[in-house]
Amino acid sequence: MHGKTLFKTLLIFGLIAWSLYALWPTVQLMTMAPETREQLENEGKLVPLLNRAIALGLDLQGGMYLTLEVDLPRLLDQLARYRDSQLEEILEETREEMNVSTEGFLDLLSRNFQKRNISLNTYWGDPGDSERKVMNYLQDESREAVDRSLRILSNRVDQFGVSEPSIQKVGGRRILVQLPGVSDPDRAKELIGRTALLEFKLLKESDVFSSTLEKIDKALTMERQGKAFDEIVSTTDEETEEKDDEAEQKESQDKVVSVSELFGEAEQYAEQAQINDTDTGLVVDERMFQENPFFALLRDMRRYGHEVSVPVENVVAVNRILEMPSVKKVIPADAELLWASEPFTVADRSYRELFLVKKDVELTGTYLTDARVTIGSDAQTAGQPEVHFTLNRSGARIFSRVSGANIDKRLGIILDNRVVSAPRIQVRIPDGRSRITGIRDMEEARMLSIVLKAGALPAPVDFIEERTVGPSLGKDSITRGTWSAIIGLTIVIIFMVIYYRLSGIVADIALLLNLIILMAVLAQFQFTLTLPGIAGIVLTIGMAVDANVLVFERIREELSTGKTVRASIDAGYSRAFRTILDANVTTLLTALVLYQFGTGPIRGFAVTLSIGILVSMFTALVVTRYIFGQITSRRTLKRLSI
Repeated sequence: MHGKTLFKTLLIFGLIAWSLYALWPTVQLMTMAPETREQLENEGKLVPLLNRAIALGLDLQGGMYLTLEVDLPRLLDQLARYRDSQLEEILEETREEMNVSTEGFLDLLSRNFQKRNISLNTYWGDPGDSERKVMNYLQDESREAVDRSLRILSNRVDQFGVSEPSIQKVGGRRILVQLPGVSDPDRAKELIGRTALLEFKLLKESDVFSSTLEKIDKALTMERQGKAFDEIVSTTDEETEEKDDEAEQKESQDKVVSVSELFGEAEQYAEQAQINDTDTGLVVDERMFQENPFFALLRDMRRYGHEVSVPVENVVAVNRILEMPSVKKVIPADAELLWASEPFTVADRSYRELFLVKKDVELTGTYLTDARVTIGSDAQTAGQPEVHFTLNRSGARIFSRVSGANIDKRLGIILDNRVVSAPRIQVRIPDGRSRITGIRDMEEARMLSIVLKAGALPAPVDFIEERTVGPSLGKDSITRGTWSAIIGLTIVIIFMVIYYRLSGIVADIALLLNLIILMAVLAQFQFTLTLPGIAGIVLTIGMAVDANVLVFERIREELSTGKTVRASIDAGYSRAFRTILDANVTTLLTALVLYQFGTGPIRGFAVTLSIGILVSMFTALVVTRYIFGQITSRRTLKRLSI
């Protein structure tokens, strides 16, 4: 008997000591001054403390709730063997139908192909494949794209440092993301929504770029004059004159003109530019505007370390020009015009550089194995953030071949169709190590390294729904939930003391211990506490007392038969045990079903309820009986206050 008592003593007091230890980080965070919290965050010591404290859900600490949808039309466009205007038209029509239909995208796509008597194997699969085989291929690729997006987003969020995020697939193509405690929603959206397709492409030679710009300028000039498309193309295909290089580098004489002045007779393009740009003022070089309208929008910035650049006020207009059919025709078929990822500033004016890049991809980010943020140390990048990356063996071999064969040529490092940097290749790079420079700040560099390491999304994702819960609302939820638990606990404690007297105090001690152990388990195993979870805790309080009520009523019945106090206590616990066990096991099974098939909030309720049931059985059957045992073992009681 003595051995059993010793074991119970060690078990109970050991559990109390462990619970206090497990809850100490939570107490520290709750009582910590904002200045201390900021200091720990700067020293990198806050995250380990957060990982040992109770994790609060999005509804309690604030954060973001996002619903994403994988862009299947873009995915299928990427999977096509080749693209033409007919495919673009079908995909766009299917996209519009999908917004008002309950049918799946691929079913709508198949019907649109059938309406036009076009086979799916025209664009996907092999030419001889059946419609069913191509459809199965597209279904597999779509499913894999959503699954890969889920894995990649999980990796990104994990590296972003969000505590207890929730990322799950909803339906066929949607992904639900919950980010508790996110203080910068814009950064989080950028991290999640970024495709992060890293590509290495060679830039076209300077003379080809200059010739292309001259042809674009001539095409725009003729568009302004209202010339026909065929006439524009035939004229711009002729040999263009070389421009005076020295004249290009002269200081521009800027003036502001309207979009309609730029496009002249081509009114439809002026209207489109105005729709996309509320500020229709364009900064042009007055000397060149009439004869060379496109060149008037550009600036030669070689003296500042850049080349062809565009004032940011002119970017929308330049984009409209580049979308003109006559302009697209004069751009080399094996090249494309891309913007720099970030603008640069000279004399209080911001510019964005323009590059003519070969369409052929020399290398992609799939070969990347690591990406780290560092600070530049050479003359050009001293003190500026950089991202150093490493390629695997296959990537290093390709990079070595490309760099060795293109000495003194510029290689564009392109992320999501934006040129991050375009260094000139000085020597062959055999070890697969390189760097990305020109990054705005350390936070941008950190975000870039995260998305590069996590990998590129197989297709873009669209934000379907976005909700933000502010910290103040979360704090209010915590306050209300805490007060509801305190009020409920207080009422129960008072009732038990009034109705069961000394035995009620024993039950109250077990109840308080129940709450301490429950919160300690939440902290130790990093379960997330949500608002429904607090409701589960309140319910646990009632269930814990319910077990004691059953025991006490059985003890009363035994005392009324004339048994001794010790015998009545033993008989009372023995008779109540089966009833308590049956009731709690039934509730536990219900909680497990809720957890298995429920969503986030319901799961939070199920977790706290399950833990509460197990802990309440321990405190109601073991702890209270231990206390009664200690009372009755010291002296023989003739009466029990119950």
